Amino acid sequence: MYILSDYIIFPLLYYIVRYRRKMVSKNIALSFPELTEAEQQRIIKGFYHHLSDVFVEMVYGLFASEKQMRERVAFHGVEQVIRDVNEKGGVIFMLGHVGNWEWIAEIQREIAPYGMTECNVYRKQRNRWIDRLMLKIRNRRGGICVDKNFLLRAMVQHRKEGLKVTYGLICDQKPSPRNSHYWTSFLHQDTSFLDGGELLSKRFDYPVYYGRIISPRRGHYEAYIDLITRDPKNTPEWFITQTFADKLEQNIKEQPEMWLWTHNRWKWKREDK
Repeated sequence: MYILSDYIIFPLLYYIVRYRRKMVSKNIALSFPELTEAEQQRIIKGFYHHLSDVFVEMVYGLFASEKQMRERVAFHGVEQVIRDVNEKGGVIFMLGHVGNWEWIAEIQREIAPYGMTECNVYRKQRNRWIDRLMLKIRNRRGGICVDKNFLLRAMVQHRKEGLKVTYGLICDQKPSPRNSHYWTSFLHQDTSFLDGGELLSKRFDYPVYYGRIISPRRGHYEAYIDLITRDPKNTPEWFITQTFADKLEQNIKEQPEMWLWTHNRWKWKREDK
């Protein structure tokens, strides 16, 4: 399938369609001003190779066995998550679009033997076919998906039913100006961050983790579960959100081609509020 990625999808995205090339180039230039133009170009080209791989990996993941996926995605630190879920009833994972973010749902296989469920928080897609595909990919190991607009209601219901749940939130999208409550310096730019992970963790007193993703080689991912806090209610305001931003930035710098640079992440400015 990587032949398809190398010789069809990559040339189509990079050379023919030039999918968001200007946006990607701008984002990388602003994020890594210390790099030469040649070094920035290597990241840009590496990103499009990686994005092409993600497309074929999504298809592969639909049909791969659990054994095959274990060879592709490894999780580190699951023991502490299991302990915290047993004690608190749930935990929150704050994640970014790093590596193959769709395959992070494979954590369900690690927690299912302990009577726990992985909940993917997602944004409903406009295209019905794509929306169904995303749900199939994320649910195939037995986890559940919840529309972000109904997450609070679902979390309350899960607690009432005594379910043990891990909640995965992708937290690196750009908030709208009216929802831009917290700003910080991120990749050399003034950046706003979604604060839902922090607000929900404090409301439910759920421990918070960051999912750090690296790729040791093509098609293989290592997910390290890094603790942000086990005591969210007693953390200073914005500590959780800032810690997430710091960890995400460091994760991106490790392998910059692995982040989703096509988003217009810095569209809004602080003065647009």
